[in-house]
Amino acid sequence: MTTALASGGFLLLAALGVPVFAILGALALWLFHGAGIDVSAVIIELARLASLPSLVAIPLFTFAGYVLAESGSPRRLVALAEALFGWLPGGVAVAGLCACALFTAFTGASGVTIIALGGLIHPLLLKQGYPEKFSLGLISTTGSLGLLFPPSLPIILYALVGKLSVDQLFAAAAVPGLLLLAALSSYSVLVARRCGVRPLAFSVDTVVAAAKDGVWEIPLPFLIIGGIYGGFFTASEAAAVMCFYVVFVEVLVYRDVPLSKLPSIAREAMILVGAILIVLGCALGLTNYMIDAEIPTRIFEFLHKHVSSPWGFLALLNVFLLVVNMVEIFSAIVIVVPIIVPVALQYGIDPIHLGALFLLNLELGYMTPPLGLNLFLASRRFDKPLPVLYRAVAPFWLLILAALAFVTYWPGLSLWLPRYLGVK
Repeated sequence: MTTALASGGFLLLAALGVPVFAILGALALWLFHGAGIDVSAVIIELARLASLPSLVAIPLFTFAGYVLAESGSPRRLVALAEALFGWLPGGVAVAGLCACALFTAFTGASGVTIIALGGLIHPLLLKQGYPEKFSLGLISTTGSLGLLFPPSLPIILYALVGKLSVDQLFAAAAVPGLLLLAALSSYSVLVARRCGVRPLAFSVDTVVAAAKDGVWEIPLPFLIIGGIYGGFFTASEAAAVMCFYVVFVEVLVYRDVPLSKLPSIAREAMILVGAILIVLGCALGLTNYMIDAEIPTRIFEFLHKHVSSPWGFLALLNVFLLVVNMVEIFSAIVIVVPIIVPVALQYGIDPIHLGALFLLNLELGYMTPPLGLNLFLASRRFDKPLPVLYRAVAPFWLLILAALAFVTYWPGLSLWLPRYLGVK
């Protein structure tokens, strides 16, 4: 009776809008106290979190991403992508996909991409002759496309919670990300041909001008990604390198961001980081109790009675993750990952493969009606009713769902690159 009342109380608090970290922390304290265990076990997890060497990557990458979003980088990135790919059939749409994917990877947030690049790409697509429905769907979709590419913030967070190598997970998510980028690009080409969209005329002068304009930003992905997999520095060190490079370029070279504005940008970035870390710390404390109470083992025993096949378990897991990730991604990572990883291991599923699946589900959840975050952001950004966005993203949603099924049942797709690179 007491347990039921307490559970109802916590659900009521959640419905009333009490912060997630407060509910998680209170629940962990209550459970430990009820089990006769010293509640300092929750605080110990916060101390352990603070000692993780990869933790510093989160604030540094986030700050660098916010600086890029405040600069002229979105405009230069779109111009360069258009100059490079605009002459291909469907090239402007492909350029938009690539620009959004790269920008999301470095800013770590799909909302920033929709807001920063949506106003540039949407009118460009309409001017080329693409249908508005396709244009809205593409922008709403690509807002989260970069979540699968390093140095994406959700990848780092998943690695921390799942106790995995950040470098391995970067490599594992990259191949499914490229597969998805290729599928969406192919669809864009088909739409362009069907609608009679004419490619832009190729101009060496335009490419050179766009490259000169973005000459300081072009090396950034090669510097960060190449540095990590070339063995020059770790993911945490790469975050520091990116932070220094972005501030130097945007403040001192391009002068898009005044030096006086950096404190306000840092404040906005750290609000997000603080929210992530406090939820993470409280969730890890709750996870400790779940492990002590053998909850993952009980879940496995229950599932094993009804689902004996690993493939059946993965199908159920995808449905569950799709619903969870549609609501709140960071909370989903810190709450769900510690529970599903031990269960997946019992089914013989590689934790790196599981990470790639989770991240792809994360991208799909962002654009899944009725609660997908990208849909709300695009609705506000372009002043369109949500039902219009639901119809616009439908073909893109189906493509990503097909890619998810492909990655789910072909583990080698996500495991090949980490093994090839030999990252640990």
